[in-house]
Amino acid sequence: MSIRNSSATWKGTLKEGAGTMTIGPGHYEGPFTFASRFESGNGTNPEELVGAAHAGCYSMFLSALLTGNGTPPVRVTTTATVHLEAGPTITRIDLVCEADVPGISAEKFAELSIDAKAKCPISKALAAVETVTLDAKLV
Repeated sequence: MSIRNSSATWKGTLKEGAGTMTIGPGHYEGPFTFASRFESGNGTNPEELVGAAHAGCYSMFLSALLTGNGTPPVRVTTTATVHLEAGPTITRIDLVCEADVPGISAEKFAELSIDAKAKCPISKALAAVETVTLDAKLV
């Protein structure tokens, strides 16, 4: 279907160095450092980008399932909180989704929400993450 490219360049040592991440051909370019990843420094980090990818993929997949159900959404908003622990290892991702979906029952929405979590491509790619939670609600 598609092949996408992103890149990163790191210069210097782990703690004193700095890098730049580029998504696609100029869609986003931003700095990252040891502090932005492991402390509270300015810039982004790989975990934020993983979270954005997971939230975006989940939202799109849920939208497709809802549309296929005959209940197209007005809006699907998802936040992914990525937990980086010792190792370093991503040990947990918490997905929180709010969706405006006219005409759907709470039961059907819950079913499709869980299905989207299991089947979106980024969820599949992140199968090694020990815990992925989902809090999906209609608004």
